[in-house]
Amino acid sequence: MRALLLILVLLSTLTMAGCEMIGDIFQAGMAVGVIVVVLIVVVIAFLARKLRR
Repeated sequence: MRALLLILVLLSTLTMAGCEMIGDIFQAGMAVGVIVVVLIVVVIAFLARKLRR
């Protein structure tokens, strides 16, 4: 019984760590996406100002 409990605790900690890692990867990817979108908007605004003159 004790071995079963130990195995269950070990499996639960491994799966929780995996979920946290996937969440961190998703969060980093989302941050990069936001930065790219902001840069694209800045470049478009810059080009629009240059073309108006």
